[in-house]
Amino acid sequence: MTAADRTGTGPPHAEPGPDRARRAVEAVWRIESPRLIAGLTRLVHDIGVAEELAQDALVSALEQWPRDGVPRNPGAWLMTTAKRRGIDLIRRNETFARKLQLLGHELETAQGAAVFDGPGDAAQDAAAIEDDLLRLVFVACHPVLSREARVALTLRLLGGLTTDEVARAFLVAEPTVAQRIVRAKRTLAKEKVPFEVPQGAELAVRLASVLEVVYLIFNEGYSATAGDDWMRPGLCEDAVRLARVLQGLMPAEPEVHGLAALLEVQASRSAARIRDGAPVTLLDQDRRRWDQLLIRRGFAALARAEVAARARGAAPGPYALQAAIAACHAQAVRAEDTDWPRIAGLYRALAATAPSPVVELNRAVAVGMAEGPAAGLALADALAASGELAGYHLLPSVRGDLLARLGRTAEARAEFVRAAGLTRNGAEQALLLRRAADLDEA
Repeated sequence: MTAADRTGTGPPHAEPGPDRARRAVEAVWRIESPRLIAGLTRLVHDIGVAEELAQDALVSALEQWPRDGVPRNPGAWLMTTAKRRGIDLIRRNETFARKLQLLGHELETAQGAAVFDGPGDAAQDAAAIEDDLLRLVFVACHPVLSREARVALTLRLLGGLTTDEVARAFLVAEPTVAQRIVRAKRTLAKEKVPFEVPQGAELAVRLASVLEVVYLIFNEGYSATAGDDWMRPGLCEDAVRLARVLQGLMPAEPEVHGLAALLEVQASRSAARIRDGAPVTLLDQDRRRWDQLLIRRGFAALARAEVAARARGAAPGPYALQAAIAACHAQAVRAEDTDWPRIAGLYRALAATAPSPVVELNRAVAVGMAEGPAAGLALADALAASGELAGYHLLPSVRGDLLARLGRTAEARAEFVRAAGLTRNGAEQALLLRRAADLDEA
């Protein structure tokens, strides 16, 4: 094989038609764009410029691949093309003139002067790419950006989604998402956010932001906050993929594995959460439809989280604890086999580690199952009295369930109707109103 073959500049595999070539471009872009943008950012030190160069390479692929065929190494072809455009840009901009020699050398290397002479070189190159990707993760999720901007930029740069896809996923106008992304890039440039992985105490703070972004993406896909769809599976898949990438990039971080474990196990229920177009609650799901491969992956990730935590002498973190709760559900062949006392204990530990009213509400559900609905209702009533979850539809939903189990039907019905009025998700609203109607029939 020639050096040109290795870099993707040699003869193509085949001569696909335009449609097939376009699909190939789109598939390659979704996979390679994060690494492409990461590598270019390291060279030009500007995410906005790096993305523009990557987009230019994508346009070239859309023009040339249908005509010439898909290259042997599409990712390398895109990187080489993007670097060429980077050199052109630098030539036009004297401010970056000092970087020209470095970029020229990088391009020369990629084109074959010193291409992968052996396994050691390939491993070294792969490690450099992964390092760049990790840096891009921390830049895209930097706390200097708003939560919405971090989510949009992460999906754009690391998920490979178009602005339109991000907008449709979150039911936001495309111009709004575009503005968020543009402002995010400007903020990163203005604040001179370094293209690096933070060290020491700052790493924990920044890592928390990274994990939160992936968690938010998954949650929006798992239980959409608005619209007619109960779920948006594409977002769940994007989040799971990002969590797996983080596992590979940060294998010593317990909470990275904890988050991956949580998302894998939660995602395993996706097929069972909808029946005939309607939502199905956890206790009513057909567990035979749960994806056992994802469950096994989740259990393996949870085991890695526990090993990594022990190596540091640390207690399980919030994501690992939530993953352990999800694992309890996954281990129960039938809903009635669920170990609710253990789940209630895990929620107590979670409330101590990461206290929040939402955790307390989930604990009320677990206590209601483990100790009886009266005990759970006492916790839910305390939350209602505090006012911390005012306007949160799941509080009256939980109260409605507990009241129904206590035989307080009229009160339960009122709570379900109130919950339906608070949610912005059409499918969830229909489920809550159906539960209220079922109580009327009873």
